[in-house]
Amino acid sequence: MPRHVVLLRGINLVRHNRIAMPELRAALGADGFRDVMTYVQSGNVVLSSRASTERVAKRVNAVIKQRLGLDIVVLVRSDDELAEVVRRNPLAHIATNPSRHVVTFLSDELPHGFADDLAKVARHEPFAIIGREVYSWHPDGIGRTPLWERLASKSLGIAATSRNWTTVTTLLAMAHDG
Repeated sequence: MPRHVVLLRGINLVRHNRIAMPELRAALGADGFRDVMTYVQSGNVVLSSRASTERVAKRVNAVIKQRLGLDIVVLVRSDDELAEVVRRNPLAHIATNPSRHVVTFLSDELPHGFADDLAKVARHEPFAIIGREVYSWHPDGIGRTPLWERLASKSLGIAATSRNWTTVTTLLAMAHDG
């Protein structure tokens, strides 16, 4: 059965959008998803479903709304799509610390010219946009850099959520091992 990686935006941040992972796994399992696993507390789920990634995203959002009372941005990649994200990593030659190497997953491709806007704030933080992902390298750390703030903001005009490289590769391994 096809595996999917589900990425929830902005959960379990301090006291906002609290979701217990055992409760989330149980709710998704009760809705018919199979082999539901979570990774850390920040909204990373790997599950099996024959549905398309778009349908999985809608169903997961509906389950969270219905059972947990939260309206959360849900982005989904198939295990093959996530494998491609890892394979094509354009910053592999410079990103030496996986906790400072970030992939921002987008619901759609960025508008034309948005790369120029990012370049204006990036300073010494290399980034690359490929399809629906933005790869970024933050050698001095992620906290409050202009590029990170721009990627994390809702001003992108589309839904987005970011994961560091350790999380991305761990989710891929979970999707392949599950």
